[in-house]
Amino acid sequence: MFSETKKSKTAASNGEQNRISSGTVITGEISSKGCFRIEGTLEGSLKAEGKVVISEGGLINGTLECENADIEGSFKGKLNVSGVLTLRSPANIEGEVVTGKLAVEPGAVFNATCEMKGAIKPLNDERRKQQREEKSA
Repeated sequence: MFSETKKSKTAASNGEQNRISSGTVITGEISSKGCFRIEGTLEGSLKAEGKVVISEGGLINGTLECENADIEGSFKGKLNVSGVLTLRSPANIEGEVVTGKLAVEPGAVFNATCEMKGAIKPLNDERRKQQREEKSA
């Protein structure tokens, strides 16, 4: 038989999903080693090591930090996604976004500042290459 501690560690490492159900409002800070699905409302911050899904009708007003995110609901605040941020219709995003990759489907609303991780350096390298070619021509 597993002890309670072992059971928790196993569930988190297997990517078990946590859920805030529709009609639920949570105010505060949440930290999770697994994945998270938001169908209700979170007023505060969520830090998850896995994927976060904000379903249609779900709302986060605050800060979200995670590996990957799929959003169909609403988000207002600071969003930091280390991997892929996917905005599906009818998502509504407002605030500041930092992400590795961004995918936006038609119908999603994206009213945010956005910084792509790793995009700045290659862009500068490309500009330098173009400048060298122009000078040598």
